[in-house]
Amino acid sequence: MGRNPWFETVAEAQRRAKKYLPSTVYGSLVAGSERGRTIADNIGAFAELGFAPRVVGHHAERSLSTTVLGVESSMPVLISPTGVQAVHPDGEVAVARAAANRGVVIGLSSFASKPVEEVVETGANTFYQMYWMGTRDLMVQRMERARAAGAKALIVTLDWSFSNGRDWGSPPVPERVDVRTALRFAPDVLPHPRWLLTFARSRRIPDLTTPNLKAPGGAAPTFFGAYGEWMQTPPPTWDDVKWLRAEWGGPLLLKGVSRVDDAKRAVDAGVAGISVSNHGGNNLDTTPATIRLLPSIAEAVGDEIEVLLDGGVRRGGDVAKALALGARAVLIGRAYLWGLAANGQAGVENVLDILRGGLDSAVLGLGHASVDDLGPDDLVIPDGFTRTLGVPRAPR
Repeated sequence: MGRNPWFETVAEAQRRAKKYLPSTVYGSLVAGSERGRTIADNIGAFAELGFAPRVVGHHAERSLSTTVLGVESSMPVLISPTGVQAVHPDGEVAVARAAANRGVVIGLSSFASKPVEEVVETGANTFYQMYWMGTRDLMVQRMERARAAGAKALIVTLDWSFSNGRDWGSPPVPERVDVRTALRFAPDVLPHPRWLLTFARSRRIPDLTTPNLKAPGGAAPTFFGAYGEWMQTPPPTWDDVKWLRAEWGGPLLLKGVSRVDDAKRAVDAGVAGISVSNHGGNNLDTTPATIRLLPSIAEAVGDEIEVLLDGGVRRGGDVAKALALGARAVLIGRAYLWGLAANGQAGVENVLDILRGGLDSAVLGLGHASVDDLGPDDLVIPDGFTRTLGVPRAPR
């Protein structure tokens, strides 16, 4: 009898993904930058927070549903946009089907390996993500395409600083997959026959192009071609953020906020929401964990716009902790990619079920009837846990 494809924790999904994927693919998902301090703190900080459970007065029925930017979700968990998902031949389409089946929103990266039209066709509520890259005309064209496809909100990621270099080494990533590339990577790929067989059965090869970034009538650029366009585009200003919001015309989520002053500027720019995020530890290393930054930002702007959290969420209890500290919802990235690698669409659904079950257990144990009732009193918060960035310091 074969191994049960179901897994009970995200950690187990990651262990299976590590065995299943070629080391170059797995290493790309682990990522992180420099020392890897931020990615470790994103995860570790959640474990520093404790729960304060109640013993009597539990509710037999509990509501986990919410809305994010006006879109209903069965629970306060969104799929965070991640680029070029070569871990499975169905990539973002498999993730979108899982999101649709579980009633949550998928954020689709502009660097995705599947077109936005195919993702929206799954029935998943889709938020389209883009960077400030290329000319304004190109950005308008990309926004119009996403709008025409049926994307319900725009996620704009602006926190990237092109930090590179990892103490443990960066995996080699090819420009494209052809015969020469296949031969060069054969020593890494052949020891992982299940991954190779999955692509062989689909009659596809890992797609390293970015179809959502192709110009009308043109070919989809490779990942590195798109990355080069991004790097060469002058960084945006707050006026550019206002322009993006006006051009899009619908709800806009600004992703990558870590400072109170930036959160307030985002409110002034007219965004509907922000995501407290450090790009999953892939940006400036030693930036504090997002859960440490969340309370001060939520306190500053949470009554004016929606505040989400991205980074380090691996359990339903982590979701509950983020909500208790002021988040409306969280975004998950690596967690669902481990599930995708471990068991395709069903693996992503498995991860979402794990998070839902853990969140429900936390709401039950804390004596609440709804996720809306979670608050700081439900947590044991160590002295000095939080960090507040972007506020004037008192003189010494």
